[in-house]
Amino acid sequence: MTKYPQIAFTEIATLIRGVSYDKSVALLTAKDGFIPILRANNIQKNLVLNDLVYVPNDFVKEEQMIRKGDIILAMSSGSKDLVGKSAQANNDINAAFGTFCGLIRAKEIIDSKYLGLYFQTQEYRNFVSYQSQGVNICNLKKKDIESLQIPLPPLPTQHQIVSRIESLFAELDKAVEHLRTAQQQLKTYRQAVLNHWLNNEDGKWETVKLGEVIEKPTYGTSKKCDYGIDGIGVIRIPNIGDGFINDEDLKYAVFSEEEKEKYSLKNGDLLTIRSNGSVDLVGKCALISCDEEKYLFAGYLIRLRPNGEKANSKFLLYTLESHNLRVQIEEKAKSTSGVNNINSAEIQSLHIPLPPLPEQKRIVKEIETRLSQAEAAEASIAEALQKTEALRQSILKKAFSGELVVSTSSTNTFPQSSTTSKGG
Repeated sequence: MTKYPQIAFTEIATLIRGVSYDKSVALLTAKDGFIPILRANNIQKNLVLNDLVYVPNDFVKEEQMIRKGDIILAMSSGSKDLVGKSAQANNDINAAFGTFCGLIRAKEIIDSKYLGLYFQTQEYRNFVSYQSQGVNICNLKKKDIESLQIPLPPLPTQHQIVSRIESLFAELDKAVEHLRTAQQQLKTYRQAVLNHWLNNEDGKWETVKLGEVIEKPTYGTSKKCDYGIDGIGVIRIPNIGDGFINDEDLKYAVFSEEEKEKYSLKNGDLLTIRSNGSVDLVGKCALISCDEEKYLFAGYLIRLRPNGEKANSKFLLYTLESHNLRVQIEEKAKSTSGVNNINSAEIQSLHIPLPPLPEQKRIVKEIETRLSQAEAAEASIAEALQKTEALRQSILKKAFSGELVVSTSSTNTFPQSSTTSKGG
């Protein structure tokens, strides 16, 4: 509970809906007489001003132009993780925002940074999760946001809270930066290990096309899948980890026996991403274990099934992660259209080193011996990063409950109304 009064959202801020436009009038490049539009994908930790669309000036109202302190909110998304996500403008931006977003503009009664921090709290995220329960297309309505009650201390105390949070978050950000640097160093080490053990510059091994050592690649199902369906789990792009399957966030669908056979998975199969906005993710692979044989796989993935008499599954996984193969994959996949793609024929044409099968198994053992300590360190770093996020939420919880700073004023500087209620 908070010791601060709970004030109705409508008393302290205004929610403005996004610009509605027909795709036929939108451009992907800047042009005189057109205004850039931010969409849900531009809402990250901060507002990311790339991958914009541009619409004619007369589609945009003056109030929809983004000002310093405005909070841009994802109001509608196919992803439960994205809906409700927010980021705050640090300066005036010569841009507006699309119809699937909302803009929260603080009134003078509240520090805009204080309000922006509220929309990062777990309490708010819990509210979003509750509002989108059981909804296939995740969205927040205007009335949902306007129903919020915001803990509101006097304005001087708000300033104190913002200053204290910014100071604590700056220390956390430094810690996160060090952890991210260590993560990158481990990735560099991993590549060094792979390049050493898979180096075929002297031609000591035969070089073959990948298609010679795998069955014909199979594309995944295009069937719509979702949460809460009594069916079979479907592995999607978010489930492709660094060499493994992460099945914590599966969607489900109902399949016929013929479909189950077509999209089945076996221990030793590889799933690779065939299409993505980021070329770094195209060709990323994960190895199927016995635990994942019960799942099927989605359309933006391709199943690679090694011929066990010619190639070891783990050897192929490490080979496809190596620098030489990444260069080949990205050359084939890279596109200026914004969507990078590699098809089954291009996958089969990749050139790989192929030592004898016993040598492949020995190389896998050597690689795994050297990577085991690095993987343990990566796990420790991931755990530390989770703890920093938990600490960030703890700071916010204390701030909005009144435990972070002590107010210098015993009276509120905002008008009271019938919607105001005292916290416990």
